[in-house]
Amino acid sequence: MAAVLAVLAAAAAGGFRLAFPLLLILVLQREEAWEQIPVVGRWSPALTLGLLTSWAVWELIAPLHPWGVRLQQPLQVVLSPPVGWLLGVVTAQLMKMPPGFQNLMGYVGAALALLLQLVQVGWLYRRGTFPLWVVLTQDGLCALLAIFALKAPTQGGLIALMLVWLALRTAKAWQRQFQQHRRPQGPD
Repeated sequence: MAAVLAVLAAAAAGGFRLAFPLLLILVLQREEAWEQIPVVGRWSPALTLGLLTSWAVWELIAPLHPWGVRLQQPLQVVLSPPVGWLLGVVTAQLMKMPPGFQNLMGYVGAALALLLQLVQVGWLYRRGTFPLWVVLTQDGLCALLAIFALKAPTQGGLIALMLVWLALRTAKAWQRQFQQHRRPQGPD
């Protein structure tokens, strides 16, 4: 059960940022051979760490400007499922899950990352921009979830489940609001 919660925590981190949680998990894992990691294991460690570090810095700086948010958000929506899958598979490997479950955990990670990313898009287009404290909270939560995925999987998984609950409640509230707006008004 702790392994599933670890995957949820890592995937939830991927729902906030793309490169930052992947970079943290790759740096934190030391026992696993680099070549066994899907996709990024084919590249040299120096190239991978350089690319992920550059992308992570861009992810931290871009939300501070409105144009950065508008540029970053579509990229995150498109790339969050593959990154969530990769985070799920890597975390499942690190937690020594059987190979058959690793790919399944990757799909769960992809779905969770996409869900959280879509809710963020909904909030972004409802509010216009995020205040700085929200951006900093997202970054802190992303780092916390990535670290908890390997160091405290139960706590990280519970935080991820709370985020799923909040995302579903938000989506349900938006659905109710949309349906109330669409109802024809009766004659007065």
